[in-house]
Amino acid sequence: MVNKIELEDLLEELGKIKGSHTELVSVYIPRGQNINVVAKQIEEEKSTASNIKSKTTRKNVIDALESISRELKKYKKTPDNGLVIFCGNVSEKEGQQNIELWVLEPPEPLKVRIYRCDKEFVLGPLKEMLEVKEVYGLVVMDRREATLGLLEGKQIKVLRKLTSGVPGKTEKGGQSAARFSRLREQAAKEFYRRIAESMKELYFNMPKLKGIIIGGPVPTKEDFMKEGQLVTKLKNKVLGLKDIGQTDESGLTDLVEASKDLLSRQEIIHEKKLLEEFFELLGKGKKAAYKKRDVEKALRYGAVETLILSKKLEKKVKEELAKKAEDISAEIEMVSDETEEGKQFLNLGGIGAILRFEI
Repeated sequence: MVNKIELEDLLEELGKIKGSHTELVSVYIPRGQNINVVAKQIEEEKSTASNIKSKTTRKNVIDALESISRELKKYKKTPDNGLVIFCGNVSEKEGQQNIELWVLEPPEPLKVRIYRCDKEFVLGPLKEMLEVKEVYGLVVMDRREATLGLLEGKQIKVLRKLTSGVPGKTEKGGQSAARFSRLREQAAKEFYRRIAESMKELYFNMPKLKGIIIGGPVPTKEDFMKEGQLVTKLKNKVLGLKDIGQTDESGLTDLVEASKDLLSRQEIIHEKKLLEEFFELLGKGKKAAYKKRDVEKALRYGAVETLILSKKLEKKVKEELAKKAEDISAEIEMVSDETEEGKQFLNLGGIGAILRFEI
């Protein structure tokens, strides 16, 4: 099974490979899938590939499928997290063949089944495994309707839909304009409270909740923040308000698209907080290590709680330390040099650890 650092390096390598024709084969086998069914499909695809008009492309695809077929025969069943195979002609010279094969067990359970021949390898599902796994609450609303959802990686889930009894702007029953306006305001405030109550029910005890983003027309979402009586814990989780026209499921998608700035900033904030904690512990001389030999010693003793590595470190060093961290079930965090803390960390050598106990 590859760790996330090995996976990141592999994806970078695979992403640079471009086929001359649709001769790069990607196979994703999800956990629980009968591997014999997939092996049979690959055999059938060899027959289909024999119809490819270009002699060179036909040979490259068939040879790649035969390599995959031989690899699948080594497995009695699909590994616990699934299996991913990439194979194809990676020669950069037209007319020359260099069939290469990559086989990996992903670091997380694979949920998709894919077979594709293309000019590029399909890397999307594996890239998602490298994303920050915290979740974000999503709320889109106006006075008539609200949709509450969740963003996990790139997946948007609808959790709840609410509708209000707020009357339209047309007066009914001969009511005075002032009285009708008061009724509308009271109904809107009641709807805001219902939204706040649903947010509390859905988000309050969610351990991985990183933050909440609220979207809607001006000034409805601002009125909600004033009138909705949202509990302090959730109010403090609100990362921002965005102007969104739709308040249904499509509004959640619009909200995520409009919030890319907020979401990318959260990764930087996470990185800054992690390094601030590391530097604070290091300054106190407690439960922190930063030199390669000291971190390796802590790893041998099983003392590392979180291994911190700069993305700028050479590939071999990252993989070596990450493997040792995995062996003792330590968390592994990769940090950039995009912040002052990240630059300072890189200047220290780019290797550090927060410890479970002092050594």
